[in-house]
Amino acid sequence: MDVQDWTLNQLLELDGIRFVIDETLGLWVKFDVKEVHPKTRKQGIKYSLTMHDGKNYRLVGFDNAHAIEYGTKNKVAKKRTFDHWHYDHNDKGTPYFYESAGKLLEDFWKEVDKRVNLLKELYNEKTHKSRRHAT
Repeated sequence: MDVQDWTLNQLLELDGIRFVIDETLGLWVKFDVKEVHPKTRKQGIKYSLTMHDGKNYRLVGFDNAHAIEYGTKNKVAKKRTFDHWHYDHNDKGTPYFYESAGKLLEDFWKEVDKRVNLLKELYNEKTHKSRRHAT
């Protein structure tokens, strides 16, 4: 028996939403979420939740837009999954264990918060150093 995901509609309503989350750092997020046949994606949705910088580089991303392969130790066959997340634009993806739409949103915002805080620290350090050298 499938369990009803009561948060799925909220996630689907975010489809197409793009907004700035930090003007100073030029950070913005976008949500692409489409309902698909469960044979295509087991949750019945195809999703991409991403945070970008001012140059449009992906800094964080959770998606199931493409499959990734992982687990290639000791001649064990690679595993394949669609659900994964990217640490940055160079990251090929790390498996993400999808539980619900609500949990996906929670995990996405946790990673976004971590990255924003890190970038703010770096920005403040850089700003502080440049002010020190200017005097």
